[in-house]
Amino acid sequence: MSDQNNIKTPKRGNMGGGGMGRGPGGPAGMMPGEKPKDFKGSLKKLARYLSAYKISLFFVLIFAVASTVFMIVGPKILGNATTALFEGVMNMIADNGKGIDFNYIGQIILILLGLYVIAALFSYIQGYIMTGVSMKVTYELRRNIFAKINRLPFKYFDKTSYGEVLSFLTNDIETVNQTLNQSVTQIITSVATLVGILIMMFSISWQMTIVALLIVPISFVIVVNIVKKSQPHFSEQQTYLGHINGHVEEMYSGHNVVKAFNGEASSFETFDHYNTTLYSSAWKSQFLSGLMMPMMTFIGNLGYVAVCILGGYLAVNGRLSVGDIQAFIQYVRQFTQPIMQIANISNILQQTTAAAERVFTFLDEEEEVSESTTAFDLATVSGRVDFDHVNFGYNPDKTVIKDFSAHIKEGQKIAIVGPTGAGKTTIVKLLMRFYDVESGAILVDGHNIKDFSRGDLRSLFGMVLQDTWLYNASIRDNIKYGRLDATDAEVEAAAIAAQVDYFVHTLPDGYNMFLNEEASNVSQGQKQLLTIARAILADPKILILDEATSSVDTRTEVLIQKAM
Repeated sequence: MSDQNNIKTPKRGNMGGGGMGRGPGGPAGMMPGEKPKDFKGSLKKLARYLSAYKISLFFVLIFAVASTVFMIVGPKILGNATTALFEGVMNMIADNGKGIDFNYIGQIILILLGLYVIAALFSYIQGYIMTGVSMKVTYELRRNIFAKINRLPFKYFDKTSYGEVLSFLTNDIETVNQTLNQSVTQIITSVATLVGILIMMFSISWQMTIVALLIVPISFVIVVNIVKKSQPHFSEQQTYLGHINGHVEEMYSGHNVVKAFNGEASSFETFDHYNTTLYSSAWKSQFLSGLMMPMMTFIGNLGYVAVCILGGYLAVNGRLSVGDIQAFIQYVRQFTQPIMQIANISNILQQTTAAAERVFTFLDEEEEVSESTTAFDLATVSGRVDFDHVNFGYNPDKTVIKDFSAHIKEGQKIAIVGPTGAGKTTIVKLLMRFYDVESGAILVDGHNIKDFSRGDLRSLFGMVLQDTWLYNASIRDNIKYGRLDATDAEVEAAAIAAQVDYFVHTLPDGYNMFLNEEASNVSQGQKQLLTIARAILADPKILILDEATSSVDTRTEVLIQKAM
């Protein structure tokens, strides 16, 4: 049977990763990412997954803040050592009998060493805890997505490309994982660092702090302008990276067709256009984003010079010690880092929320209608099938099956014949409840198929399609997919009936030979024979063949029919 369902399936999506320089910490970290449609709603749903780990997150907060505090007080304590060293040198120059107090300086160094060791230990502990939380959350999300796939109706897969669904399990989940693992603790430490540094700077000198803060609005203006100019190039870069990935994937999967129709030159011309455009947009985006750090460094150095001049003036007037100036300069150097991190994280958070939104939108998709709880003794089912005035259409404006009635007796063999697009395969899909009829009814042994659970109903059928499906495993395991508890003898008996046994023995490892991902190490006809052997092993009440022997020679087809 062959049937065109008149449903347009989207082209495969970009299954590659993110674009160049778009990841956390990359050159484009400050560039605006994809924005979610419902930021708060998606964040709340993600928070519900995190709520199961409240205690762990509380300890992450405590250890992250404690680690940051210990790191922040370091420059101030080191400033005391600098002051003691400076005063000792001045005393030696003045020759007043006092020298450098190495005992005091040694105590400060030991205190600093202890603080930094504790800070590193706390940082490791919070990182360890947060990694566990992020992995558990993404583990649950992946489980939920995979379980959701099995509950989705077939119409979802008609309108959604497999690359898009695969992207939920890989790219989007990995984006959430990386953000939870890295950015959550970065938010805590960046905010704590920023607040802590401001407190320490004001405690040393409010005048110097005001001067240091003047660089913030200047830096902000520079960042905004660079982002505004580079964002269109980053968007174009992402678009053409997707074009390249899609084009390469199409050319790889259809390389036989490309070669058969001498399409190599046209294919390369298309790729070259995409690649040239990607090169241009990537160069411009990377160049503009690369200006950010040099300009920020230049502005920071201006502020640094201004602070040094003011600090020197205050020190000469006895209002600040040398150690305080040294500590303040360290704080100024550290001040812009948390600001940059927070700006970067805010962008990453938007990208992550957009990824989470796609995942949650998928998880909220309409599922197949609830299963029937009616129990049937499947062993007593004889296999009588009735189509009673069935009507169905994939789209509301076009009916594929109209007022179809048919009655198939137990053990009867029938053939459904018709032109392409007449609805032959659709009838099979309705019988298997891949779709539900719009009106009318389909009966098995006088019972409406809606009264069966889908699992029970489909266990009555064996189905062999023209488009074979074999997975990356041994030939034996592929046949056993029809009945997983089958013995090796039963597998080989089904293979003999399906005319598989002969060609299997000509293969290097026989039944243990592994099929590659596309099963291209066996012929199309051999693929069909393997799927027929799978159906024979399942020994269903009702066997459906959808052009199952279209690639098999006539003699072998006759032998298979006799075996059935």
